[in-house]
Amino acid sequence: MNNRTIQHILFAQPFNMGGFPIRQPIPSANVEQVDPFLLLHHANIKAPEHVDPKHAGVGPHPHRGFAPVTFIFKGGVHHRDSRGNSNVVYKGGIQWMNAGMGVIHSERPPQDIHEVGGVQELIQLWVNTPAKHKMDIPSYHPFTEEEIPVLASKDGLVTIHISAGQLEGVQGPVPAQSDVNTFTVEMKKGGSYFFNIPSSHNTFFYLLDGKVQVNDTTEVEGKYAVVMNNDGEGFTLTATEDTRLLIGSGEPLNEPVASHGPFVMNNETELMEAFRDYQMGKMGVLIEE
Repeated sequence: MNNRTIQHILFAQPFNMGGFPIRQPIPSANVEQVDPFLLLHHANIKAPEHVDPKHAGVGPHPHRGFAPVTFIFKGGVHHRDSRGNSNVVYKGGIQWMNAGMGVIHSERPPQDIHEVGGVQELIQLWVNTPAKHKMDIPSYHPFTEEEIPVLASKDGLVTIHISAGQLEGVQGPVPAQSDVNTFTVEMKKGGSYFFNIPSSHNTFFYLLDGKVQVNDTTEVEGKYAVVMNNDGEGFTLTATEDTRLLIGSGEPLNEPVASHGPFVMNNETELMEAFRDYQMGKMGVLIEE
C-alpha cells in the first residue's frame, strides 16, 4: 500500500464570526482551498439559556453556487429555508444543502437544545459546485445518524460514518453534485485504519480532538487539519488518544473561483448578478415560524 505524504498541517485559527466563536483551518494563509472544498468552520457553542432558541444561532442569510454542509457532533440544528424546508437534525446527523441558483436559510438551535445537552458542536464544510450546476434548483438533504452507513475496523476501535461518496464499497446517501467523499470518524486509542482514497482526489482531514499518527511518522493533534499530497492510494491513521475527525476527498473541479461572502461563482460578473438577484428577492423570502 502506497501511503500519501503530508502537504500541509494547518492550525484551526479561532475567529469571532458575528458573535460566534469558531475555528477555521481552511482557508488559511497557506491554503486557499482543497478543491473542491472551500472552507471549514468548527463551532462548539453553549446555547444561551436566556434566549429563545428561535432567536439564537444564525439568522436568515443567502447562498448561491456551492453546498454548505453541516455535520452535527453535539446537540442539533434547526434548518429553515426559503424553499419551505423546516427540519431538525441531531447529533450524528448531517444536512447537505445544494444552494444552486440561490436560497435563504437559517440555522438555529432546536427548541429542545437544553434537553439534549445545551451544546451545539458542528462542522460546516463548503463544497464547491461545478459551473454547470451552479444555477440548478436548490435542494436540501437531511440525514439522521441512523441513515448514515457505518464501517468499523475488525477490532471495533475505528468507526467510520460514510455520508457522501463511498469507502470499501459502502455508499453514502448524499446526492452530491460532484465526485466527493465525506466521512466522520471516531477512533479509540490504539485504533488504526488505512483510508483508501481515489488517487485523483484532493484530500484533507480535520481533528476535532484527540491525537493521531499519520503513516506512523507524524503526530497531529486536535484543532489541526492535514492536507495530503496526491502521491498515493491513501493514508494510515493510528490513534494515540481517543479522536474524532472529519475526512474529505474530492475530484478537483479545476475551475476559477470568484467568491464574496455567501456566494461562490466562477467570475466577478456572476458574483454581481448573485448580489443583484438576492436584493431583488429572486432567492425567495424566509419567514421563520
